[in-house]
Amino acid sequence: MRLFLVRHGQSPSNVRHLLDTAVPGPSLTDLGREQADAVAALLADEGIGLVAASSQARAQETARPLASALGLDVRVLDGLREIAAGENEMRGDDEAVAAYLGVVASWLHGDLDVAQPGAEDGHAFLARYDAGVADAVAQARAAGVEALAVVSHGAAIRTWTGVRVANLTADFVIAHGLENTGCVALEGSPEDGWRALTWMGAVVDADEARATGTGPAGEPADTVPGSVF
Repeated sequence: MRLFLVRHGQSPSNVRHLLDTAVPGPSLTDLGREQADAVAALLADEGIGLVAASSQARAQETARPLASALGLDVRVLDGLREIAAGENEMRGDDEAVAAYLGVVASWLHGDLDVAQPGAEDGHAFLARYDAGVADAVAQARAAGVEALAVVSHGAAIRTWTGVRVANLTADFVIAHGLENTGCVALEGSPEDGWRALTWMGAVVDADEARATGTGPAGEPADTVPGSVF
């Protein structure tokens, strides 16, 4: 099974660098809609037979052009939503962002007991994201397809891949961004585990991804506006 994990397009809260993690959350900006159209063009020939998105509006809006191009509906799965910011929701100051990312870094390095203040700990995040991915894969299998796209969120994708994908490391996902509409291509299954094929368009080496490439909308990946959320 091939799994394409796609971060949503730019949202207004990305532009303002806010910890905006609630459901349903904001819609896309004009640039975000252009990025979503570019994702459809980028993945149109990958044999994708199922498109899923989180319960947050920006993910579903990003998924719709791809689903429409393939003649599919968007399957909405709540488990794929962003890591909740809890008491730091809608804050964008350095202290709040550092606290949020510090918890994520703890999870990536194995300390799953740490919780976002007023929100989930690492065990809860991984359990619900695992369930979301497994549900999407099960629906793809039921439809008889071997490739699916999941539109989700920056911190969630980076954290889950850093823990669950065999050839990606915690240090790599902390050091490398996943910009708006950046894509991570995986191969494997929930039962047998996953390996990364590409990260932001760059081929993944045997042990770790090498570079970031460019974003689907054509901008260099490190200059696409947006935060990690």
